[in-house]
Amino acid sequence: MWMITRQNQSCVSEFILLGFYSDPMTNSILFIVFLLIYLCSVMGNGLIIMLICLDTHLHTPMYFFLCILAMLDMGYVTTTMPQMLVHLLAHSQTISFAGCWIQMYVFSALATTECTLFVVMAYDRYVAICHPLRYTVILNWRLCIWLTAGSCVCDFLSALLHTFFTMNLPYCGPNKVNHYFCEGPAVRRLASMDTHFIEMVDQILNVLMGLAPISLIVASYVHIAKAILKIKSTQGRYKAFSTCASHLTVVSFFYGPGTYIYMRPNSSYSPERDKQISLFYNVFTALLNPVVYSLRNKDIKKAFVKVIEHSKVDCGTRI
Repeated sequence: MWMITRQNQSCVSEFILLGFYSDPMTNSILFIVFLLIYLCSVMGNGLIIMLICLDTHLHTPMYFFLCILAMLDMGYVTTTMPQMLVHLLAHSQTISFAGCWIQMYVFSALATTECTLFVVMAYDRYVAICHPLRYTVILNWRLCIWLTAGSCVCDFLSALLHTFFTMNLPYCGPNKVNHYFCEGPAVRRLASMDTHFIEMVDQILNVLMGLAPISLIVASYVHIAKAILKIKSTQGRYKAFSTCASHLTVVSFFYGPGTYIYMRPNSSYSPERDKQISLFYNVFTALLNPVVYSLRNKDIKKAFVKVIEHSKVDCGTRI
């Protein structure tokens, strides 16, 4: 029934993603750069997932949530990057209406789930520092699974509603999306109707949905800061703060550009600038997250060394 309605309303069967540049030489250089970034992102996050799964010492709530974050980052960057790489070399830069629908939905679902996961990770640090003796009791495995599953279900449903309303608008041309993937605001500007009211409502919802997790994260770190200041030992303070530094860094990388894209006034819309900023929180965040956590985390380094040593022993035994 919905497909019949959409076909009656919309003449567009595919969109054209304009991407970044039309110069073949520039596109070839960008292809190599983005391919390396994509491969490093997938391998980096894949390595973190593998280390956490293999090392039993990392089977704790903190690393469980880090493993989920790495999975989200891999899916997040894979939703947009492969198609962008193809479009950099191909003559055709089209994407079907259904493909745009799916890409927008998956991207929105993974992005909002990651937002919620950062709140859960902040709560994990709050319990670890403010209630260290009750850490395993409060954050038991049942609660960890429920928090993760609940975040996924709620955020995937909210993304479905957001995508449905955006893609159910009438699109009768033009069909050129000034972006490198089907992002909601860029696609919605092609609708053959006045979307001012829809954009205003969407912006209000984005602000509410963005401020809620940010407020919870700030509240968690206010309590964490109070607990750290009560620690008499300087070394103890440094150790407690270092466990939060990685989380604060990746939260800043993610929320900074994302807040600008989805919470800024419509009057400040700039297609070229928005593409560059969304490239940062979509592509570079997935690359930087494993770097931040691996370089600052002794447990991850130990797990990596342990895996290398085991692989050397296995190779020696086979020889």
